[in-house]
Amino acid sequence: MNVLVVGGGGREHAIVHALAKSPKLDKLWCAPGNGGIAAEAECVEIKATDIPAMVLFAKEHDVDYVVVAPDDPLALGMVDALAEAGIPAFGPRKNAAIIEASKSFSKNLMKQYGIPTAKYEIFTDMNEALAYVREMGAPIVVKADGLALGKGVVVAQTVVEAEAAICSMMGDKKFGEAGARVVIEECMTGPEVSVLCFTDGKHLSPMLSSQDHKRAYNNDEGPNTGGMGAFAPSPKYTPEIAQVCMDTIFRPTVEAMAAEGRPFQGCLYFGLMLTPDGPKVVEYNSRFGDPETQPVLSLLKTDLLDVMMACSNGTLDQLNVTWSDGAACCIVMASGGYPMDYQKGYPISGLDSVGEDVFIYHAGTKFREGTYLTNGGRVLGVTATADDLESAIAKAYHAVEGISFQDAHYRTDIGRK
Repeated sequence: MNVLVVGGGGREHAIVHALAKSPKLDKLWCAPGNGGIAAEAECVEIKATDIPAMVLFAKEHDVDYVVVAPDDPLALGMVDALAEAGIPAFGPRKNAAIIEASKSFSKNLMKQYGIPTAKYEIFTDMNEALAYVREMGAPIVVKADGLALGKGVVVAQTVVEAEAAICSMMGDKKFGEAGARVVIEECMTGPEVSVLCFTDGKHLSPMLSSQDHKRAYNNDEGPNTGGMGAFAPSPKYTPEIAQVCMDTIFRPTVEAMAAEGRPFQGCLYFGLMLTPDGPKVVEYNSRFGDPETQPVLSLLKTDLLDVMMACSNGTLDQLNVTWSDGAACCIVMASGGYPMDYQKGYPISGLDSVGEDVFIYHAGTKFREGTYLTNGGRVLGVTATADDLESAIAKAYHAVEGISFQDAHYRTDIGRK
């Protein structure tokens, strides 16, 4: 099979790395890809959001299957456009991708179908939003309604911080139209867990649980990022909790989307809070999370191409998806200053010195004249597998210590909670 992966970050490298193992694979492309992905797939200079160019490439190169990984092209309808051209794809259609593209849609869906989540209100008027947070007090959560590169959520510890978030999103248009509407939620407490699920629109197969680390600095301090590291599975996510989530969250969500005429096929991401009142939904994503995908797919035993095609074909219930025992940990090495201003173009050294059971997923790199250079905020996802979580963490950090580039920044407490 000829397969095209859309995207160019660490998540896409993890997907490419897993797909490259499939005996069914003949040719693998990635658009736009990155320096590390280029070692496993042919990279094509097409923006991930350029739907006409992506469809044209797929048609001209006899692509049999496309994996649409990022949120933006899904929300823009890339899977729909590919389907119109007769090309099957992994990922939800536009009317299902709205579960991530609009937080107000997803919150209203949960309310309508009785899926547990935080209490919330939706605002399109900035002054009304400001009045609401002053009335409710803090801590309180402010979310831009639309897609904001994983950075449109502020967990405000004070009313002043909440007001600043609202003014930034709605007044200053920090996230453009994504912040024209905001969702303001009660602040839930408890451990956070991410569970990604394969689904064909009717059936679903949960992946291993994982835990992301969103804050830029140790001890969960500093600004929110796209994710500074993750591990899988989460010790907090017991079989008993998993069953509750299946019965009250996962299956009801898939059924709700189908009932709304928006059947979801692809990877449905559940961000969960294990509150004192039971598991509740923090957020949905319409695709693989980043960096959760890196440790999770590192532990997948079943052929990823088989799983993805079963999601597209509606035959997921006929496939037994299996996982390795043990654990995996991903440490993100980022550019100094991320998620704010940072520089690009620094040489990266030490990539060949990592130990056994360690793989380096490239997120923001390019390859020039025999050297890998930094080319983004999150640069590398150094990922290790081991028999237990402590060993995986230790292996990953040992590998990180051997890699360097100017102003490299990473958290030293991933998985320590």
